[in-house]
Amino acid sequence: MSNNTDELFKNVIAHAKEYGFVFPSSEIYDGLSAVYDYGQNGAELKNNIKTYWWKAMVQLNDNIVGIDSAIFMHPKIWKASGHVDGFSDPMIDNRDSKKRYRADQLLEDRIANYDAEGKTDEAEELQKEMDEALRAENLARLRELIIEHKILCPISKTGNWTDVRQFNLMFSTQMGAVADDADVVYLRPETAQGIFVNYLNVQKSGRMKIPFGIAQIGKAFRNEVIARQFIIRMREFEQMEMQFFVRPGTQKDWFDKWKATRLKWHLALGTDAAKYRYHEHTKLAHYADAAYDIEFEFPFGFKEVEGIHSRTDFDLSQHQQFSGKKMQYFDPELDESGKPYGNYVPYVIETSIGLDRMFLLTMINAYEEEDLSTEEKQDSRTVLRLHPCLAPVKAAIFPLTKKDGLPEKAREIMDKLKLDFNLQYEEKDAIGKRYRRQDAIGTPFCITVDHQTLEDNTVTIRHRDTMAQERVPADQLEKIIGDLVSWKNLLG
Repeated sequence: MSNNTDELFKNVIAHAKEYGFVFPSSEIYDGLSAVYDYGQNGAELKNNIKTYWWKAMVQLNDNIVGIDSAIFMHPKIWKASGHVDGFSDPMIDNRDSKKRYRADQLLEDRIANYDAEGKTDEAEELQKEMDEALRAENLARLRELIIEHKILCPISKTGNWTDVRQFNLMFSTQMGAVADDADVVYLRPETAQGIFVNYLNVQKSGRMKIPFGIAQIGKAFRNEVIARQFIIRMREFEQMEMQFFVRPGTQKDWFDKWKATRLKWHLALGTDAAKYRYHEHTKLAHYADAAYDIEFEFPFGFKEVEGIHSRTDFDLSQHQQFSGKKMQYFDPELDESGKPYGNYVPYVIETSIGLDRMFLLTMINAYEEEDLSTEEKQDSRTVLRLHPCLAPVKAAIFPLTKKDGLPEKAREIMDKLKLDFNLQYEEKDAIGKRYRRQDAIGTPFCITVDHQTLEDNTVTIRHRDTMAQERVPADQLEKIIGDLVSWKNLLG
């Protein structure tokens, strides 16, 4: 990471806290590692991103519906999905510092160091040996590689390592009044299973015909031992997922369609297309027949934001086997030979986007420190160039002064608009300072009420991106703001 990008990332994190977007959780108690709270502006931005996804996914597709499933689910579900036996990371402890690390991340850091030092042969060889050990689940070999490459604990500076052990990432708790008699239940590590176990309920109650999709936005929980890079990897996070059920044999076409559709959704926000790329999974999960990630170039490199996976019939077949309930669909349509397709377990195309990563991507993409200096004076501003649809506050309303009836007139204008738009009212400080505060949270419009407003009912409207100002009738504000922040601009 270059100094420039390192600086940008630090500045965005500081900005997020200072302006009420993201706070460290439990901060007055010194915080809780890898857990964050969304502040007043962060909650608005997050909700707007959710709305954009939900409208694009559910409202605009008559064959996709949304659900909201519970976080607690029957423990057998996680046995069926493979999470009880296979949802783990290889961990290693340093005996001297008592710190725990992910073995694969220690090795990845060493590979990155080799690359930085120009030792490409060593980097490639270690990558190959690590991949082989991970594929074979050879934990002893991972430890040998850590020792062979003289990897030391960053805290104790020693190589006094324990054996590598698998560490399950699911949070578990008890359900019931008496802990001894209680069943162990898990906080869900993903939202997808809530969709799969409701497939029959939705299909029957909604009389859905294949192909159809089920969408969901919800919290998931993973006991990440190594949490990195702000809200990129958290222990409590939010996913926006859609599982699309298709006829076996058609999955390739649907996979390609959703892969293109999802990237188009990202680019509609005006992001530079060069910042995005597809990453194909060469090592597929045993049940998948295709998998791509949509990656975004964060200041610390390309990271996955969304995954598109062709999961075949694995999920529904597993739940059919473990629950004893038939997950088949009766398809009355005819194939090319004129025979009905009959009963089958549908195949699934999954699109899964990390809401918190999308939030961070949006903040980084919008953040700009703009130099406004002239020959006469030094000046600058920090502005969030958020798409108006996503901006937490759509317009700010300022009385020029706190007297002469201007605050009352400003409040009157605000009352007419606040039912349709999230607005802020501000009367403190000079008008320039108020502009800067709104720029910093991404507000597209600032509306100033002055003495002329009392005479002819016109106001000054100032545009965030250009800083241009124009005089408009107050009666036109609803249309001016409405046109700019309309979802038609993104979804039309």
